[in-house]
Amino acid sequence: MKHLTRNSVPFITAFLFCFLILGCEGNFRDVQKMGFAEFSPSGDADDIDLKYTDSGRITANLISPKMLDYSTVEYPFTEFPKGIHLTLYDKKGKETYINAKYAVSHKATNIIDLQDSVKISNQNGDMLETEQLYYDQKNEWFFTEKKFKFTSPKGVSYGEGIDFSKDFKKVNSQKISGEVQSE
Repeated sequence: MKHLTRNSVPFITAFLFCFLILGCEGNFRDVQKMGFAEFSPSGDADDIDLKYTDSGRITANLISPKMLDYSTVEYPFTEFPKGIHLTLYDKKGKETYINAKYAVSHKATNIIDLQDSVKISNQNGDMLETEQLYYDQKNEWFFTEKKFKFTSPKGVSYGEGIDFSKDFKKVNSQKISGEVQSE
């Protein structure tokens, strides 16, 4: 009887261990699915070309290879993980071009967070380059606290922190780290 009990202990221990692992695994997967489902996109689109209009006039054209819509989460947003090319049109038809390798549009605030090699330019030859730039869609205003390079027909300037209108007519820079240099 002692021989049978001594051999039974490892068997019973292994059986209980397997039972606990299998029982916990099922619950763990359910918990993972609950957390994952909360941030799963409710919409997914490839190769998009969206045109925004106001009173029959095109105000913006958004092109992106990938769009993920998270409109069902508590703070809805749209993500562009493969970047965007956005063209904004003013009332006179002048264009402002924006390129970024990544972007997130927050629906509640109407702010677009542009990241990674952000470039914004216009038809007058003005161009700003930075690593992150925010666009307030309601006020048509750009701003960043990051370092930037601003190129215009007058020359090049560098700084940190800037905000400006989409047509570059109103520009407020916080820290200019050098003089305007002609190229």
